[in-house]
Amino acid sequence: MGQTADPNHISKKKQYYPVTEQLARYLREYDRAAPLPITYQDLLHFTDAYPLYDRWGHDTLWQTVVYDQGQMHEIYEGLTRIYVQLKSGGNESLMEQLSVQRVDYCTFGNSNPFRIRIVNLLNDNYDYFYFKKADASRIYGLELEHVLSPNRINYLVHGGSLIEEHIAGIPGDEFIKHYLGRPNLNKVRLAKEFVKFNERCFALLLGDMRSYNYVVAVTPDFEEEQYRVRPIDFDQQTYEGRKTMYLPQYFKDNNPIVALCMKWLQPETMKQYQNEERTLLFRRIRAARYRLKDLIDCMRQDTISTPEKVRQLREELARHHGLDEFLLCRSMGDIVRLQLKLMVRHL
Repeated sequence: MGQTADPNHISKKKQYYPVTEQLARYLREYDRAAPLPITYQDLLHFTDAYPLYDRWGHDTLWQTVVYDQGQMHEIYEGLTRIYVQLKSGGNESLMEQLSVQRVDYCTFGNSNPFRIRIVNLLNDNYDYFYFKKADASRIYGLELEHVLSPNRINYLVHGGSLIEEHIAGIPGDEFIKHYLGRPNLNKVRLAKEFVKFNERCFALLLGDMRSYNYVVAVTPDFEEEQYRVRPIDFDQQTYEGRKTMYLPQYFKDNNPIVALCMKWLQPETMKQYQNEERTLLFRRIRAARYRLKDLIDCMRQDTISTPEKVRQLREELARHHGLDEFLLCRSMGDIVRLQLKLMVRHL
């Protein structure tokens, strides 16, 4: 792992790829598909919006949207039903105690998501979920994360709409800014987790893990704290052509954590943690081999990037691994399949 300036170029506006019938069958088979009372397009019919500021008065780049009174009841009821479906399998007896408190819209980035804040009226506890356009590459990222990472992802798909649960944690950019210098931070544990996160992203070819696209989940332990780095944005699942896009260590806004890794971990220790992550990945592959095969089979037949990016990535990975077999890959799904195979081959 080395500390470098960010050499990467991310496509300014990523193309959306529709859900194919083969992927739709996979989603139905593994309980990811569900009918929804409203769609992403319905949420776009807001009549007004105003900037949302955080507790310190900074612009969050989200806008709180307002709907016409005639639409608001239908939209809010639909959002409540979706939340119950996502969290409780559609048990509508819970709806009476839930209320939509706010709908926010983000115009920054590619996905333009809606974030819904929903509150429990009995105790004022609140939660979030996200409403996005269904993009095949993002769905593959969510599913690979669910199957092959230590994390579980809850989401639903219907037509052109994608519902994602909120992933709790401290946003990476906020963690670097406000937490990295704290005296009680266990620097070795954090460094270990970032090394493993870096390895996992490269194995799954999940790209664009700059600091605002992941969170750090902090868990108090009987001795100090434990950390886990979790991606929260899956827009760049096997989409870009540059190999460095899939290694978080190369993004310049991650440099403070990369520097911490280099200071507190010896190269031999980093290799140990990389090997640990590959071993866990191998076990997850074996445990979920039938589901993973179904997913990769869909992915290999699907189009989730441009031919130019497919060619660039297979050539760069062929050089990286010293394996010309990558040059035979015809799709991003072929590349993911071979990448996973190689990452666990020498265990």
